[in-house]
Amino acid sequence: MSKNGKFRGKQGYKCKKCRKQFVNNKRGKPLIQKIWNDYVFGKQTLRQLSKKYHKSLPTVENILEKAVVNQKKIPLQKVIVTADVTFFGRGYGMLVLRSEKIKKNLYWKEVLNESPKEYMKARKEIESLGFTIEAIVLDGRKGVRESFCDMPIQMCHFHQKMILRRYLTQSPKLEAGKELRALGEALICIQEKDFKNLLSQWHEKWKEFLKEKTYDEDLKHWHYTHKRLRSAHRSLKENIPYLFTYQRYQKLAIPKTTNSLDGSFGHMKTLLKNHRGVSKKRRFKMIQEILGK
Repeated sequence: MSKNGKFRGKQGYKCKKCRKQFVNNKRGKPLIQKIWNDYVFGKQTLRQLSKKYHKSLPTVENILEKAVVNQKKIPLQKVIVTADVTFFGRGYGMLVLRSEKIKKNLYWKEVLNESPKEYMKARKEIESLGFTIEAIVLDGRKGVRESFCDMPIQMCHFHQKMILRRYLTQSPKLEAGKELRALGEALICIQEKDFKNLLSQWHEKWKEFLKEKTYDEDLKHWHYTHKRLRSAHRSLKENIPYLFTYQRYQKLAIPKTTNSLDGSFGHMKTLLKNHRGVSKKRRFKMIQEILGK
């Protein structure tokens, strides 16, 4: 206990008479960064911070504006990258490239849409810093692949499954659809050669069924009866060269999915949910802090 009757705690002082806690700016983290961290990672609202640190709301707002984003320097090295865009609404998203080996985000940028141009910018930026990209995991967009055509490209198995679910639904009614969806679910544990054989056998079995056409009385023309089933099959057939890259380059230990990056997106959005209505400027500042952690 100090001479003035205050108990010296780890984070500051606590008066035994009034039970109030006073923060000691000279010890531990500077007050500004401490309040900023509580705001971003501690999910503390402005009112909660005002009460905790005995500051007025305008003062807390001013402190948050002064806080500096903590950007950790990552040693230059060879990296396996996962890349994807997460959207917060129509016309606003974040493109992020993440190193799987060190579990750190190497690049992030606000984007309006998921375009090959933005991916190429990201690649050039990372390489200009001195990183060497050995392989990349993508969601399967054809145009984006062209930006990385000189290196091993792995298509995310989860995204491929989502494509099949979109065309076939989660519970297909047609027997052909059930078999194709089951084949898609086996991606994670099957060898490329076996998968190709099974997909070829499926097509041979159902090829006449896939050729069936229906006449549309209103539009006065014929169309394929099972268009969505055909699209599901086509997606698997076209993506095979990228679905088993991890098997062809085993020494690189390429991930089969972008799950690590998706987990980072989920964590970020959970933290941001507590601060709905925040200005775009502060939201981006928070995103920088979270992704750079």
